[in-house]
Amino acid sequence: MAKSTKGSRHRPVALTIAGSDNSAGAGVQADLKSFSYFGCYGLTAVTCVVAEVPGKVSAIQAVKPEIVAEQMALSFEAFPVDAVKTGMLFSTPIIEAVAGILGPKKTKLVVDPVMVASSGDPLLKKSAIAAYRRLLFPLATLVTPNLDELKILAGRDVRNLKEMKEAGRGLVEKYGCAFLLKGGHLRGKTAVDFLATTDGFEEFFAPFVRGVETHGTGCTYSAAVTANLALGHSLSASVAAAKTYITAAITGHLRWGKTCALDHFPNR
Repeated sequence: MAKSTKGSRHRPVALTIAGSDNSAGAGVQADLKSFSYFGCYGLTAVTCVVAEVPGKVSAIQAVKPEIVAEQMALSFEAFPVDAVKTGMLFSTPIIEAVAGILGPKKTKLVVDPVMVASSGDPLLKKSAIAAYRRLLFPLATLVTPNLDELKILAGRDVRNLKEMKEAGRGLVEKYGCAFLLKGGHLRGKTAVDFLATTDGFEEFFAPFVRGVETHGTGCTYSAAVTANLALGHSLSASVAAAKTYITAAITGHLRWGKTCALDHFPNR
């Protein structure tokens, strides 16, 4: 972390590399809110401009890979980046550009392998999945797939907690990094998540909240983990703090008629 000069202050710095969501419930907007909640200074590298609202994605415009890389390079030059997360990367060329900058940095990295929106709309070209495996997972501190993404990455169906753990165990053995396995989409009475590492599994519990639009929960959860890693907390403590935060954001959700959103500043 950079030294402060007389009369100045500094905060831990977290960088998000993700798409821009005009509804501000997901993507870089959700990440910045989450970073701010935990007291981090947030930086962004925008990968795509997405026209979306909860339940619908209508257009995606990718940013040129060299522009994504330039945003990242300038951020690393100007700031002491303590932790990084990736969100929507969309294509192999963008993943290649991101990995090219991150590779030499040895920074704490949370990879949210965004593939499908909560609405079911695709957010990643199928050809890019191999690039995630080859280029980003070897750099990752933690990978945070949702249930659908876990099925794709593990190449198997995941219908219950037992199968979720089995899939996670295989991924940890294959890639050597930690995986956060999120059970909210199983829609039980309790939302159970597993932190899968080479040392085994740690469980995190919260009541499942029904009737709430979950747009942006994956972005928010992974950003909260990233913020806590930037603050210097352990991976386990970072996941625990993020689980408490995302549960509060869902429980204290905001609503305007039929439109619902997470409250990224719960209890405030």
